[in-house]
Amino acid sequence: MTTKLIDHSVPLIRAIVIHPDGRSESSRLAEERLEEAVGLARALDLDVRAEEIVRLRKTTPATLFGSGKVEELAALVRAAEAEAVVIDDDLTPVQQRNLEKEWECKVIDRTGLILEIFGRRARTKEGRLQVELARLDYEKSRLVRTWTHLERQRGGTGSTGGPGETQIELDRRLIADRIVRLKAELEEVRRTRGLHRKQRQKVPFPTVALVG
Repeated sequence: MTTKLIDHSVPLIRAIVIHPDGRSESSRLAEERLEEAVGLARALDLDVRAEEIVRLRKTTPATLFGSGKVEELAALVRAAEAEAVVIDDDLTPVQQRNLEKEWECKVIDRTGLILEIFGRRARTKEGRLQVELARLDYEKSRLVRTWTHLERQRGGTGSTGGPGETQIELDRRLIADRIVRLKAELEEVRRTRGLHRKQRQKVPFPTVALVG
């Protein structure tokens, strides 16, 4: 049996998990969905401080929840000292940005949560590149990553772009540049893999691997 030790030297991110219920689900199904979302959050090593099912009579385009519920959840965020809120549903970029502003913390929807998990579990270089591409494409309209983070990734010096270039335009350009480089890198990985496969097929004798 393999024992996995938890590194307590790295503080966990405090989070709350919310499952929006549009009244199309039974109470039991809503509870199961919430439990699943909590499990996904913990798979990312989030410290889940609170979890809640929020009944929705109707959705609000700007924030998903009504203004009263947004304020109520803001109080829960403060009480739990949460640094992140996981919404077990897909949010529009506008909804995500507005909720982050209202709650003053990171907001992650279901798609973002799953992409983060895939990113952690990808083992091959090709798999990691594919997940990173999917995540950047998802984040392109949301601009979740900050400009400084992208600059560190690209090894830049912090140039702010041409005259009149807004921060959002700069962020989008940096993400687009990163996507182009990742696609080229992914194509090279696939090309190399194809060459290796052809070389193995040319070998006139079987390849034997010893196990154990």
